[in-house]
Amino acid sequence: MASSRTGDWARARELLSASSEKLKSAVETALKQEAHALRNEVVSGLTAQAPGGVPIRPPAPLTLAARQLKGFGGTKSLIVRGDLRNSISVITDGDEVFVGVLRSAKSSTGESLVDVAQLQEFGGPPVIIPITPKMRRFLFVLLKRAGVTPTGGSGRGVIVTQVPARPFLRPAFEKFRAGAGRRFLERVAAGLGLTP
Repeated sequence: MASSRTGDWARARELLSASSEKLKSAVETALKQEAHALRNEVVSGLTAQAPGGVPIRPPAPLTLAARQLKGFGGTKSLIVRGDLRNSISVITDGDEVFVGVLRSAKSSTGESLVDVAQLQEFGGPPVIIPITPKMRRFLFVLLKRAGVTPTGGSGRGVIVTQVPARPFLRPAFEKFRAGAGRRFLERVAAGLGLTP
């Protein structure tokens, strides 16, 4: 049986002949660089409203009206104060890296951001909310502000709402995966001073 070698074997020998400490340092640095580049992809995707090139569903007119009543003028999905976007973190531990929202992350109002991230990433189940007279008045103010004409209700005194999925991590991760092996090896080679 015959075998043949393909690829740049001279470069492979150079990479493998580096001291183990130098190689370990180059690998750790390359891993951190890749992790921070992925975080930047997620953050810039949220800012541009298209993580991984996939547009995020815009907020509903009632959501925008509710934001205005609370004093927020922004129209972007998932960005009111920037808490969720700013909570995207990079944690490295040896040869493992975490990029995402930490379980301990809290919004400026004390809300768990990992719960918010999960709800936005995957959507939520329908929620049935009993309407009080005060809520009904607020709802009609929202409808008027949003320019929506109220249609007849069921008369049961409830409203059903559901948070749609607005993935912002998975599309960015999927886009970033393309070419990751090549980028990583190039970063290791650069760390060893072997760039062409």
